[in-house]
Amino acid sequence: MAATEFSLVLRLAGPLQSWGAASQFNRRETRGEPTKSGVVGLLAAAEGRRRQDPIEDLLQLRLGVRTDRPGSLLRDYHTVSDYRGTPLPSAALAGKGTQKPTSPAKYTHVTQRFYLQDAVFVVAIGGPRGVLDTLHEALRRPAFPLALGRRACVPTQPLVLSPTDAGTLWPGDPLTVLRQVPWQAEPASGQRRSAPVDLPVTLDDPDGDDLVADLPRSFDPRSRSFATRRVAHTWVRPPSSGEAPTGDDHDPFALLGW
Repeated sequence: MAATEFSLVLRLAGPLQSWGAASQFNRRETRGEPTKSGVVGLLAAAEGRRRQDPIEDLLQLRLGVRTDRPGSLLRDYHTVSDYRGTPLPSAALAGKGTQKPTSPAKYTHVTQRFYLQDAVFVVAIGGPRGVLDTLHEALRRPAFPLALGRRACVPTQPLVLSPTDAGTLWPGDPLTVLRQVPWQAEPASGQRRSAPVDLPVTLDDPDGDDLVADLPRSFDPRSRSFATRRVAHTWVRPPSSGEAPTGDDHDPFALLGW
């Protein structure tokens, strides 16, 4: 690990989150963890970037996502109709710019949207210290409202996790830092933690064996498209709150001598 490597750590938690990637039309699904598109969008919003503004510098940041609590899946079932009983308009426009009526006439529009309930993720963002310091300041005073994937999904506090009261960035690459950040989904008050917990992690890795199509080329609605990125999957055992990290990862094959 180079001494100049640092990571900015975010705690992404809230009543609802939705991290869509390829969803469109009437069914809007969510992935089980934050997408790079969603995290880059959150950072761009904090800095006040417009959808047409370039984001290439943000795409170069290294991302690591730890699932501290996966939450549960919620399906939100929508029906839309006109209170006057008239057919709904279509998405197509007439020559004068007005919406055409549906043909054949459609009186009810059905959509399904999926969310993660009560999920908690820890996201480590690796990059140059100057860039991360600027992002940290923007997250403290965001130019636009921040969202967990979808605009209606508001994050709870704290959003940024700092290593100390005085420091803002964590020394180390995303994987190293995700081993050190305390577990953010401790048992409820009065309950005891019975054993250490191994948590799944997904990391940007050019040599990773998995491809994810969540790398945005642009957020411009007129030319929005996505590319793929390579990721690796692993597990870490973080400390509980107030507990020093042990660096002792669980090895299920240790008893076999492998």
